[in-house]
Amino acid sequence: MKEVFFMNIQGKTALITGASRGIGRAIALELARNGIKRLLLVARNENKLLDVSADIKGFGVEVIILPLDLTKVAVVNKTISQAWRNHGPIDILVNCAGVAHQTPFLHTNFSQVQAELSVNLMATYQMTRLIAKRMAYRQQGTIVNVSSLMGKIAAPTMATYSATKFALLGFTQALRGELAPYNIRVVALLPSLTDTDMVRGLDWFRFMKPVSPKKVAQSLIKGLQKDTPEILVGWQSYLAVWGQRLAPRLIEQFTIMTAPLSQKPHSSNLNSFRLN
Repeated sequence: MKEVFFMNIQGKTALITGASRGIGRAIALELARNGIKRLLLVARNENKLLDVSADIKGFGVEVIILPLDLTKVAVVNKTISQAWRNHGPIDILVNCAGVAHQTPFLHTNFSQVQAELSVNLMATYQMTRLIAKRMAYRQQGTIVNVSSLMGKIAAPTMATYSATKFALLGFTQALRGELAPYNIRVVALLPSLTDTDMVRGLDWFRFMKPVSPKKVAQSLIKGLQKDTPEILVGWQSYLAVWGQRLAPRLIEQFTIMTAPLSQKPHSSNLNSFRLN
């Protein structure tokens, strides 16, 4: 059967959050290679955004950098509204900004929990709300929410991160139905362990081979060219998801076994817990 393509990237405008490094940066570069017309790059670090912009301009793509802290709602609202007026409609939104902290749950630092919830979930909600309303008015658009394989299979030592990524899949699925009448496509991208700055400070799960950010970005481009609601990256992801469907208890035991910090905290540490 002949493959049907559903999206032409050429000539379009995309906004990418978390664009200064890792997967966000790789997606920006891959969109540029595939003929995107204009990129709006969002991240906190202006200097890193300028570096990415310099790399992309070699492809002849117009680049606008928007240094933003996505947790500052009023500033985000004002900046994105102004960007839409100044640079025209946004055809593709890629919600890629995220943070990850790895700590056994009983030793969790609540400020880290708040950071993960604020950036991974609430900032995505806010950005999507801003852009989706404008896409609905135009009756067209594509929204990509970068979740994770941990949004399908929860990871010990990363409870809050897993929770936010599970939530993103539910958010994406709900929006897919709600926004379809407005001709807005909503897609989830589910990378497995990816070799980025964010994960290099973490203890990796045993037996997991990291994929490159470029491979994740290439998988996104391929997925956008098909009618795919969820885009998995790499054979490990497909194997894990099928295993979860067929033998969820076995997969749960496997993740516990491979978790780098899955051992029970020593009893001497329990005296330091604050019970409030």
